[in-house]
Amino acid sequence: MSEEVRVSRAAEFYSVESEFDKKLIEYRFRTLEPYLTGKSCLELGPGSGYMTSMLSDSFPTLTVVEGSQQLLDELPDIPNVRKVCSLFEDFEPDEKFDSVVLEHVLEHVDEPLELLSRAKLWLKESGRLFVGVPNANSLHRLVAEEMGLLSSKFDLNERDINFGHRRVYDLKSLSESINAVGLKIVKTEGVFLKPLSNGQINEHWSVEMWDGFYRVGRHYPELCAELLCVCEISRV
Repeated sequence: MSEEVRVSRAAEFYSVESEFDKKLIEYRFRTLEPYLTGKSCLELGPGSGYMTSMLSDSFPTLTVVEGSQQLLDELPDIPNVRKVCSLFEDFEPDEKFDSVVLEHVLEHVDEPLELLSRAKLWLKESGRLFVGVPNANSLHRLVAEEMGLLSSKFDLNERDINFGHRRVYDLKSLSESINAVGLKIVKTEGVFLKPLSNGQINEHWSVEMWDGFYRVGRHYPELCAELLCVCEISRV
């Protein structure tokens, strides 16, 4: 299957995100926002555009790159946002950026180390790269493994497959990938302590419960649903 077809199929699922999906994107932004730097930002894979709208308020200029023209067309036209339709592997920017955001990107691509190496080149010397991925050690994955629903916490479940995921990271494998391309991690965060599936949470929990588990998760990043690494270019 070509990358274009994979991206097109996954785009159908990003167009029908639940309220909890949207809230989880807000939690991602709240977690990375204090570390954003500079005046220019590049976002790879805006998906539904919820993160894009928040990033556009934080930077004078924002460039978003998306492989699906369908998803790109669904993004609202914002004056300071430049939209580029391209596979990440083919993208060649004509500038460097202060902040580069790869939220839920590495688990999708065929060659994550190659993409990290290229993204490093898109950073200004003082810039920061933000890498967010689903966490194999998320509480809900560990419980699913104990219940026999997953043979391993690294298995791809049905939702992973629908969204075009190729792998699941833990902090060790993510850190090794980041360090391998000459980037250093200056901060690691966890996003949302998640004991149940998205569907169960979306159907049965209140917003107050969502917020409570987000706040508690800040104290237990190793068990959170998602990992965030704030990275800079290594000077060593």
